[in-house]
Amino acid sequence: MEQAAHEITPDDITLLVDAFYSRVREDAVLGPIFNPAVHDWEEHQATLVKFWSSVVLGTREYRGNPMAAHRPHPIVAEHFQHWLALWQGTAETCLGEDKARIFMGYARRIAQSLMYGLDLDPLRKPQNRPLPMHPGKAV
Repeated sequence: MEQAAHEITPDDITLLVDAFYSRVREDAVLGPIFNPAVHDWEEHQATLVKFWSSVVLGTREYRGNPMAAHRPHPIVAEHFQHWLALWQGTAETCLGEDKARIFMGYARRIAQSLMYGLDLDPLRKPQNRPLPMHPGKAV
């Protein structure tokens, strides 16, 4: 746990998650991905409060599989950059720069992990995929 993470409270997490997903629903980039996928926003936000509480506060409240939850959706790498920018702006507005910095550290690692697991990481070398064939070039 990061040094200043002890300053983050459960109320901070609830405030951030609620504000962020209010913005997501209205966002031109993320809304079209989330809105069809989330059938009960109150339940979804409660789940994400548990997720972030587990991540930041170590509460172990979250029982789920984020990778499996994201896999069926039309997500591309650029969505993660947009998600991070919106998350950072929301965190800074709601909680101030110091607490936002803590949340961003976790958010960047989570985004990287999801991108890797969804095979969207541009730095990841393709495994078990055929090499593209180029007509007229020897391989």
